Amino acid sequence: MILSVSRRTDIPAFYAEWFMERLRQKYVLVRNPFNIHSISRIPLSPENVDAIVFWTKNSKPIHKYLDEIDELGYKYYFQYTITPYKKDLEEKVQDKKEIVETFKKLSEKIGSEKVILRYDPVILSDNYTIDFHKKAFARLCDLLAPYTKKIVFSFLDDYKKISKNIKQLNIKEISAEEMCIMAEYFADTAKNYNLKIESCAEQIDLEHFGIHHGKCIDDELIEKITGYKITAPKDNQRTQCGCIKCIDIGEYNTCIHNCLYCYANINKDTAYKNFKLHNKKSPLLTGSINETKDKIKDRNIKDIKSYRKDSSIEDYF
Repeated sequence: MILSVSRRTDIPAFYAEWFMERLRQKYVLVRNPFNIHSISRIPLSPENVDAIVFWTKNSKPIHKYLDEIDELGYKYYFQYTITPYKKDLEEKVQDKKEIVETFKKLSEKIGSEKVILRYDPVILSDNYTIDFHKKAFARLCDLLAPYTKKIVFSFLDDYKKISKNIKQLNIKEISAEEMCIMAEYFADTAKNYNLKIESCAEQIDLEHFGIHHGKCIDDELIEKITGYKITAPKDNQRTQCGCIKCIDIGEYNTCIHNCLYCYANINKDTAYKNFKLHNKKSPLLTGSINETKDKIKDRNIKDIKSYRKDSSIEDYF
């Protein structure tokens, strides 16, 4: 099993202590996002968790637990987002200079291969132009090239879902021509800094620029980190998503970064309300069990078993 922590919210930034307690207790309860009274019990022993994929814009709160996570026997890497936007789009995101320094410290501690840099999403507006992104991308590569091996980017989509949040900002839909202009520049810049570059779930074909469709839940990287071969099915994300299957333990509308473009947290008032319901000792991320309405079931065994093959990875490389 690959544990996603989490596409739905920033657990390292806001719920690090809770997550650490779940690892100690070796299980977590997760509500079905489409049926809140349906709850899955997911075992979290190192024997069935092949790897943890952390998603964050601020890993600092979880740094103090990394040694313990190592001692418990878990393997992991980070998908780390750093964008050039200001408070008009990212109301509560930490100062970018601090984020960059935190990224460096994390990389120095766990290794540059295990910290993936995300420039995500690319947004065009009167304030955030193509030239703006070219300069910001180049600057980020210059600052962090020694601290990562790969950079991932995507263009803003889901306009309808987040339209209320971004309406007043005059966000523009990005044309294929504009995508190609930026992608070519991103690819050339990444190459200059010896960085691998991938797109995230983009329909547009950018292969002619040397940009492949990426897989953020990456079986090849997981095999390198764990030291063994895995056999995992492809996830059922969007068509161009290359990720392997994972279990996400987050909840929507619980992140308080207040990024207006976020598809996972589209109502900041709801997110803050849910955040206030958080109990770091609870097996649930937010709220509590309703004995009358909630139904707790063990997750299907095929979803929670290890993807490890019997053979060692040395047999393949």
